[in-house]
Amino acid sequence: MSMQKIIEQQITQGLAPSHLEVINESHMHRGPAEESHFKLIVVSDHFEGQRLLARHRQVNALLAEQLATSLHALALHTYTPSEWAEQGGAPRTPSCVS
Repeated sequence: MSMQKIIEQQITQGLAPSHLEVINESHMHRGPAEESHFKLIVVSDHFEGQRLLARHRQVNALLAEQLATSLHALALHTYTPSEWAEQGGAPRTPSCVS
């Protein structure tokens, strides 16, 4: 199973998101790894009342095994449904390749 599918499955099971994007950004980084850098946009009711650090810890805990092995970088954008409606999207990721 691809890393992208594993991430989607873990986040869906753990957070029941109303919106989830798992974007493979490995092509934007140097090195041979094809599935090592991802951007996650997660909108979930589970984030209500949580500060940003707690949200990121929750996502990191769900992906602990992947982060310990083959997942090198994870850009997290975590929102409650009302924050997502106000935000209108996640910020772009700058390219690391020059």
